[in-house]
Amino acid sequence: MELAMQQAQLSPPCPPKFCVGAVLVDADKNEIIAAGYYQELPPNRPGDPGTTHAEQCCFIKVAERHGVREADIGAVLPLNTVLYTTMEPCSERPVGRNCVDRILALHGAIKTIYVGVRKPDTVAGENDGIEQLRKSGIRVVMMDEEVEFRERVLEVTCAGHKRRPTLRYPE
Repeated sequence: MELAMQQAQLSPPCPPKFCVGAVLVDADKNEIIAAGYYQELPPNRPGDPGTTHAEQCCFIKVAERHGVREADIGAVLPLNTVLYTTMEPCSERPVGRNCVDRILALHGAIKTIYVGVRKPDTVAGENDGIEQLRKSGIRVVMMDEEVEFRERVLEVTCAGHKRRPTLRYPE
C-alpha cells in the first residue's frame, strides 16, 4: 500500500477529483506487476473516453507489455494477483468504463483487493464498488480502520481540496 500511496502523490491535484494510486502485485512471488496513478496516461484512449484512473493505468501497462487488449489481461496475470488501491474502485463514472466493471471483466484474475479508503459520494454519484466486488467473490480488505493510516491516505488523495470530503461507511 505504501507504493500505491507514492503513486497517488504523483497524481496531479484537480479537485473535486481525487489523487489515487494503484499497484498490481503477484502475491506468490511478492513482485510488482504494474503501478499507476490517476491521470498518469493520456485521456480519451481509442474507444475509451474520459481520464485514466489508477487501476486502469495498471491494466493498460500490463496489456501493452504483453501485447494484448486490456480486456484480455486476465489471461496473462499471475494466478494470485492482488490489487492495492488508495481509494475504493469507482462503480460509476460520468464518461468511460468504471473500474469495478474493468476488474470484473478480468473474470477472477484479481482475487484480493486492498483498499485505503472508501470513495466519498461527491464525484459521480453513489459508489458501491466494494459491495459489487464482494458479491462477485473478490476478497476486499479495507485498510482504513486505523485512524492514523486513514488520515495519511486522505491527506494524499484529497490534495488540492479546500476541505476534506466526508467518507461514507455502510452500517
